[in-house]
Amino acid sequence: MAHKLNPQQQAAVKNISNPLLVLAGAGSGKTSVIAHKIAYLVKSCGYAASQVAAVTFTNKSAKEMRARAIQMLGKLVGEKLRISTFHTLGLNIIREETKVLGMSKNFSIFDDQDCMALLKELTERELQGDKKALYKLQEALGNWKNKLLTPEQAIATADGQNQLYAAKVYKRYVRHLKACNAVDFDDLILLPALLFKNETEVRHRWQGKIRYLLVDEYQDTNGAQYELVKQLVGPEARFTVVGDDDQSIYSWRGADPENLELLKKDFPTLEVVKLEQNYRCSRRVLKAANSLIDNNPHLFKKRLWSDLAYGEPIRVVETGDEDKEARMVVSDISARRLTENANYSDFAILYRGNFQARPFEKILMEHKIPYGISGGQSFFARAEIRDIMAYLRLLVNPTDDAAFIRIANVPRREIGAMTLERLGNYAKQRHISLLAASQEMGLASQLKGKGLKALQRFSKMICYTASSCQGNDISSVLKNFIKTLSYDSWLLESSSTPAAAEYRWKNVQELLSWIDEMLKENSLHKEKDKLAAVVTRLVLRDRQEKDMDQGDGNEVQLMTLHAAKGLEFPQVYLVGMEEELMPHKSAIEEDNIDEERRLCYVGITRAKATLTLTLAKKRKRFGTQVTCKPSRFLEELPLDDLDWAAKQGPLSEDERRDKGRAHLAKLKAMLNG
Repeated sequence: MAHKLNPQQQAAVKNISNPLLVLAGAGSGKTSVIAHKIAYLVKSCGYAASQVAAVTFTNKSAKEMRARAIQMLGKLVGEKLRISTFHTLGLNIIREETKVLGMSKNFSIFDDQDCMALLKELTERELQGDKKALYKLQEALGNWKNKLLTPEQAIATADGQNQLYAAKVYKRYVRHLKACNAVDFDDLILLPALLFKNETEVRHRWQGKIRYLLVDEYQDTNGAQYELVKQLVGPEARFTVVGDDDQSIYSWRGADPENLELLKKDFPTLEVVKLEQNYRCSRRVLKAANSLIDNNPHLFKKRLWSDLAYGEPIRVVETGDEDKEARMVVSDISARRLTENANYSDFAILYRGNFQARPFEKILMEHKIPYGISGGQSFFARAEIRDIMAYLRLLVNPTDDAAFIRIANVPRREIGAMTLERLGNYAKQRHISLLAASQEMGLASQLKGKGLKALQRFSKMICYTASSCQGNDISSVLKNFIKTLSYDSWLLESSSTPAAAEYRWKNVQELLSWIDEMLKENSLHKEKDKLAAVVTRLVLRDRQEKDMDQGDGNEVQLMTLHAAKGLEFPQVYLVGMEEELMPHKSAIEEDNIDEERRLCYVGITRAKATLTLTLAKKRKRFGTQVTCKPSRFLEELPLDDLDWAAKQGPLSEDERRDKGRAHLAKLKAMLNG
């Protein structure tokens, strides 16, 4: 094991006597170090596999970590390891501690759309569906939860009427979730952290279960995640955290790189190991990255180095506008793929904002070049598809409370937040599902008037449709059901424009078409409940589509700089290197240039061999073409290593002829080879 690691990596693996911070620069082999350390703890240090936990921030990272650990430990031992995302660890803790938390075991998890719908319902009178105000409110609630503040603490510390109002909504929001036996995404960290902080017995029990903890991407932790780690490791402080303050790019979602500095205060015996050898980038790319990030303040000093080749100059290409920028990049990819016999998957186009992808998509499609957009919206992530899927889930599983909550008032049918809260309390008392509770006579003791009648009508409709789906013509039943809902009218009412509503309705029709095709398949003939089988397959297709979003095929990758973190590509195009784009306008206004510089650093260090930086003289912003200035970050790169293609001036006739001949010679050599 040890011969594969350099001396610093070996030191990081074998140091288990003290709490350890591993400062791992970009491309320095941190995943390998974590996997080797997991194996070392189990093989050489007497830890059972189930006593070792490793957490990171994405399912993909967790999957890779697990695969490497299993490779070294074998499947039988490796599968007992606790390797997951932070939120999955939190979810597992909640599942095992529902009794202490006063929750039922079949609790639901609200996603962002569910949470937004609830906030809209709770504030309808005051905010009247104002999206900007609702997003600010959602952000405020998230910030309080990240800081482990309860609604009561938020109310007590509120500064001004607006914050006080938000804190009071927070209180109603938490009360509603509790009544529905539900949690949101932030609760997956908040609830375990507070539980460990307040319940000594539970904390000690989990400290016994998890005897050694490893944390990846530690610079991305927020306050609640830091507290969860601190409570979980306890006074024995058996942990290794791996992070890089130069790659902290998530402050907008609560990440705090100063959590690295807090470790020194909370754990005085903390040791630090620096991984500074980069195994990814050419020396020229690395030199540019170091030169850029040197302009930022640092919690810990480190400097990446590499013994790889010096590499090609970094090209900087200025074009007239975003369309010319896209044409240049796609043309360059086509040429390089032929002359270098490269795969499409060797190329990545990285940008600051999702809107920048549009011209690249257009040109790639024109040239019939396959591409994938990482982080793009899945078909099943669309609100209208999630609504219809929730109806389908409830039709085949009447105990699916999360589905019930999502569509009880979609389209509107006078089942508001208070009605659902009272229904939730009643269902909890009776230990039954929300759908079953809405059909019971006893509900009248908790609920009166329009809300009760609306619930009864809704539950009757669901039960009647579910019963009808047991027949042969399921497709017709479903089409009539959607028609009865007047869902197309609801889309027209809730969409920003009639065109948007029409687009969303076509998505619903496509889903119904898929269901119709599946129901006709021979493989379903033996199924007793054909609709349940179809819904299960659709859920699996959703999962597969999410996996495909990871972009493992032979296709050019388009992604934001945030999505590119942790990835690497032989050839990278970092596009839109202009002021107010990279760095972003909001960062300039908020004086947060350091994080934008870190984001640019992340983009540069994705490149293994070649790096091309592009900028446009003019670019459309909000429908208006504006003149652009080159990014200040270009001035911070070493001038000798840049090849300013646009500043060379137009080629002469002889130069163009020579360039064409050289290009043809390369093509002939490749074809002959």
